Amino acid sequence: MFLEKDTNSKSRTGWIEVICGSMFSGKTEELIRRLKRARIANQRVEIFKPHIDKRYSIEDVVSHDSNTIQSIPVESANQILFYASDMEVVGIDEAQFFDNELASVCNQLANNGIRVVVAGLDMDFQGKPFGPIPALMARAEYVTKVHAICMRCGNLAQYSHRTIAGDKLVMLGETESYEPLCRKCFSEAQNSKA
Repeated sequence: MFLEKDTNSKSRTGWIEVICGSMFSGKTEELIRRLKRARIANQRVEIFKPHIDKRYSIEDVVSHDSNTIQSIPVESANQILFYASDMEVVGIDEAQFFDNELASVCNQLANNGIRVVVAGLDMDFQGKPFGPIPALMARAEYVTKVHAICMRCGNLAQYSHRTIAGDKLVMLGETESYEPLCRKCFSEAQNSKA
């Protein structure tokens, strides 16, 4: 599916913004803040999330602080093109759960004059780059890395440490399953599992 370039997009400049970091770092909160500001500016805004993320709501994007914004759950990145053709701003939450086409989709949207704001985990529970986020960061004009607070020492945390057993890459969970850790505490936690 290809996005038709509308005649007004020639006067608009699109770009990609990535908000990334560990769990509990405020990524979704920042995404919601930026999109609400775009709506206040009377811009046409649409928000998307992966259909598998039903933790707080089936349709809404919800932050850990219970801030919400209505969204469209989609099964694949290419579906976003179908819904986003007349938008000025597109928001995408939990981007790490999308297929690898997401970077191309976001690039196509930006090339058509759309501001694209993406939030997602930059690393998985093993501390490895996660899904399409590295490719998005490489193509983005703006990258904001947000941090949580390490649950063990209080320093800035950039890792999402899984506290329950399981090797499955995608395991939806909250504080019962994950804790944010700094580099030192994450390394210690990983070494204690070995």
